[in-house]
Amino acid sequence: MIDLDTISTIPPENISKNEGKNGLVHLRKELFELQNKFYADGRFGLLIILQGMDTAGKDGTIRHALSSMNPQGVQVKSFKKPTEEELKHDFLWRAYPHIPPKGMIQVFNRSYYEDLLMPMVGNTLPEEVLAHRCKLIKYLEQHLRLSNIHVLKFFLHISKEEQKARIEERLSKPHKRWKYSVEDEKAAKQWDAYRAAYNRAMNNCDDPSWHIIPADKRWYRNYNVANILTEHLKKHNLKYPIN
Repeated sequence: MIDLDTISTIPPENISKNEGKNGLVHLRKELFELQNKFYADGRFGLLIILQGMDTAGKDGTIRHALSSMNPQGVQVKSFKKPTEEELKHDFLWRAYPHIPPKGMIQVFNRSYYEDLLMPMVGNTLPEEVLAHRCKLIKYLEQHLRLSNIHVLKFFLHISKEEQKARIEERLSKPHKRWKYSVEDEKAAKQWDAYRAAYNRAMNNCDDPSWHIIPADKRWYRNYNVANILTEHLKKHNLKYPIN
């Protein structure tokens, strides 16, 4: 049972900042090699889902933990508020074109989970519809697994205090101000509603299981995500094809 209130948002005491940063340098080199082999092997696809409260660091994770891989084999899709065209279709429709083929890694910056979370927070859909969406997400992820499309789901877990500090940072630093949105402030005021929605969504859609990443410290967030991805790729005995 996932209860985010009981899970720490800070790194464990057995790893230092220097260890994490040095470890990430090594992991980035390893990921470059593993992704090339993953592409050449061609038996699997991989969908990486990044979710988290506003300012949790989804963009930063992509930039620091995932960008060492060859861009020819890795694509990123950001999910924002649905367009008018997307709203004319079922909620999963906009995700279908971005499901990765074999050999490819697809990163979702936010995902179809937004179409479950936002109605929960805003109380805009009946309970029956929310339950149906949960089932469809579970069926989709089961279908992907059976089709050799792996799904790695990360929740970047920050504290309320850290979110407030990051919003203030966006306002005070010119090179970060472009990222500020009034929606950040609005979401911060709905902290409890978002937290409850995430708890519910993750408990109802936990196969494959979520990786909950303590994200108050950016260096540990980046190291942890890169390490989990590296271990996932290594365990599948990837091979270059033999001519």
